[in-house]
Amino acid sequence: MSRAAIGNKVVMRSGTRVLPLLHWRHGLILLGALFASVAWASGPGDPTGGTLSPLATLVRWVPFILKGFGLNLVISVFAMAVGTLLGVAVGLMQISRRGAIRGPAWFVTHLFRNSPWIVILFVVMNLLPFEIPWPDGGTVLIPPWLPAAFAFSLPIMANVSEIVRGAVNSIPHGQWESGESLAFSRGQVLRWVILPQCIRRSLPPWMNWYALLTLATPIASIVGVQESLGNVHAAMEAAGGRPDLLMPFYLFLLCLFFAYIYPIAIFTRRLENRYGFIS
Repeated sequence: MSRAAIGNKVVMRSGTRVLPLLHWRHGLILLGALFASVAWASGPGDPTGGTLSPLATLVRWVPFILKGFGLNLVISVFAMAVGTLLGVAVGLMQISRRGAIRGPAWFVTHLFRNSPWIVILFVVMNLLPFEIPWPDGGTVLIPPWLPAAFAFSLPIMANVSEIVRGAVNSIPHGQWESGESLAFSRGQVLRWVILPQCIRRSLPPWMNWYALLTLATPIASIVGVQESLGNVHAAMEAAGGRPDLLMPFYLFLLCLFFAYIYPIAIFTRRLENRYGFIS
């Protein structure tokens, strides 16, 4: 299969539909749109008079936006780590032979897989406290990004659970029988025979969900988390709410996310091509 043919396909893995593959030309289009918007806003018809040009204003606020973008990455890494740990546990519970374990795990998985992320975010932000009483009479404030990251970890947990379940079920049943013939218990077969084979099957969809999670983190700005999108809003308001700043600021933010997600997409594509996950 040619590289062009591969680039036009959509990857399917463990029941997860992967986003269309990114290409470096998409980044050039975004970058070109950014410069075009700055040039258009700075044209002869610019009504801002003696104020800073859109480019100078954007450059002035870049460190502030980058600080918020760093928080997006912190949220994504924390949520992915927690969601992965919980998802592996729930996924293994889904393949349990005991219905009392398998049933609740199935329910939790499908509950959070089929719930809107923004609804989960609002529920968690309203349920979790923003401060914890301390024994000396004081309180410890919880930063808003922490409950937001936990909220994002719940749908990730559900999807990782399905990845684990699908990966384990994709292993030929003869592998289980071979392990049992060597007097291994079911747990030992799972630990030493099945799960090592599941890692490479699970890695591409896991990376894909991390990319989707990172792209979803700006939703946290709705509940007051000062990440990159919230900082973009604050920067434009501090600059006077000028309409000519709208496109340059938002396109700069899009370029940031593309620059971070594109290497992940490239690495995921290589893993999929290497292990034959293109369908």
